[in-house]
Amino acid sequence: MGGFAAALAGFVLLHIGLSATGARALVVQRLGEGPYRGLFALASAGLLAALIFTYPAAQASDAPPLYTPPAWGAHVTHALTLFGFLLGVTGLLTPGPTTAGFEGALAKADAARGVLRITRHPFLWGVALWAAGHLFSNGERHAVMLFAALGLMALFGTRSIDRKSAARNREQWETFNAATSNVPFAAIVQGRNRLVFAELWARMFAALAAYVAVAYFHAGLFRSLLPS
Repeated sequence: MGGFAAALAGFVLLHIGLSATGARALVVQRLGEGPYRGLFALASAGLLAALIFTYPAAQASDAPPLYTPPAWGAHVTHALTLFGFLLGVTGLLTPGPTTAGFEGALAKADAARGVLRITRHPFLWGVALWAAGHLFSNGERHAVMLFAALGLMALFGTRSIDRKSAARNREQWETFNAATSNVPFAAIVQGRNRLVFAELWARMFAALAAYVAVAYFHAGLFRSLLPS
């Protein structure tokens, strides 16, 4: 197994095989919640760094591609990536009951605010949309491995977090669940919530700035990671 495949397998197993299963409770019981979260964050950061640094060379070695992206695929990539950034970055700037470390916000009467009105998992949906978008522009084997794995992992994570949140405090969770949705905009379409732009615009502006910066430096960044 190459370095990229090992890093990807480790990242997925860490988030699904440990965090989303009963194994998490066993580890927390032995280490404590604080040390577990610290080690989990450290391991996640290390594996993510390994993915970033090994991906360009792995992708460059792919031949032939699994499929040829359509000519219009780049437009879909930009649209989904932009939407993903708007949700994901805004979600990072709006910690709520489904964010690690902020579970206590579930007790607030106005917990479903800002981007949480759109989806209670904005960061994970941002990752899923970003990943899906890249599949329209990248047909190389390692690209498909990376983006499919991260996208599916993010969507699986939304269900796992819902399940753990409901188990933690069923009554408070039901109140929050009734005012929000997992799928973006579903609660708004169903009349269970409403879009309030005053709660969004500043964070959305920051998300747009992040998207523009990443788009500008994207090509040069990954060229610099390729082996000389």
